[in-house]
Amino acid sequence: MKAVVIEEPGKVAVKQLADPTPGPTEAVVGVEACGICGTDIHVLEGDLEMTPYPIIPGHEFCGEVVAVGSEVQNLRAGDFVAVDPSLFCGHCRFCRAGRNNLCENWNATGVTKNGACAELVLVPSANAFPLPADIPRRWGTLVEPLSCAVHGFDQVDPRLASSYLIYGAGTMGLLLAQLARHAGPSLIDMVDKNPGRFELAKRLAADRVSASADELDRPQGWDVVIDATGVVPAIEDGLGRVGRGGTFLVFGVANHDAVARFSPFRVYNDEIRIIGSMAVLHSFERAVDLFVRGVVDCEAMLTHSFTLDDYSSAIDTFRQGSGLKVQVAAGA
Repeated sequence: MKAVVIEEPGKVAVKQLADPTPGPTEAVVGVEACGICGTDIHVLEGDLEMTPYPIIPGHEFCGEVVAVGSEVQNLRAGDFVAVDPSLFCGHCRFCRAGRNNLCENWNATGVTKNGACAELVLVPSANAFPLPADIPRRWGTLVEPLSCAVHGFDQVDPRLASSYLIYGAGTMGLLLAQLARHAGPSLIDMVDKNPGRFELAKRLAADRVSASADELDRPQGWDVVIDATGVVPAIEDGLGRVGRGGTFLVFGVANHDAVARFSPFRVYNDEIRIIGSMAVLHSFERAVDLFVRGVVDCEAMLTHSFTLDDYSSAIDTFRQGSGLKVQVAAGA
């Protein structure tokens, strides 16, 4: 098979490798498309201590099952599936408590195990979820990021008619905004520095979009403020926009050494909840359900597609932020 291989941080090659063979409870998926996100940049740059090299990147993917192991009962060859990349140990104290995304022995396809920027990928059969055969195949890559957004909403525990302020109108910000719209809000506002994203944000979910929250004129603040940027100035600004009794969700991935300033007195006095959301937890199957129901405008979210040979161009396009979701695929 052809595959993108990160041989060491910063060094990428496209190689021919042996096709994977499924173990008793595994499946081999012929990759239809694989999305790129910020985690892939961290893998490429060597920012994650747990990533071994060489490694095939890619954790947002969908495709057709081409082979299954002898004990697999939930899949068969020909099924079109999206795959949860999370690989939990199942026996550490966090897994025993049902908080698998905090697993002490956490692994993930495309992060610590070979991923889907390849023609074929090996996955646990239990992690593969069938999708309708009649949807555009490339749409299936959005199920994984959508499942992260669903877990984020689990953390918020939103109430009907809540007001939302979301920082960042990129892929994740727009997924979160569409979930907020589906949840029955009173108001959805978004902040983004790129005015080229305003029109789409309004079409998909937002009532108002601005380059600064100052322009949105809501002195009482918002019930739920979400940072989907990971940028410290946005986080600091957002913390000051939460209304009394409200919630601030740290969803965007900041650098591990980033530090943000906030007022602990205001957190105490206004009973503000500050919560985080990391990856996927009991949310992938629900994301599939929302995806099938059309809660997310998939076509609007997918803006660029590259071949495996053009992986470096795909990374450059992602870094430039000129579109939304960037994909790679063997047959693109």
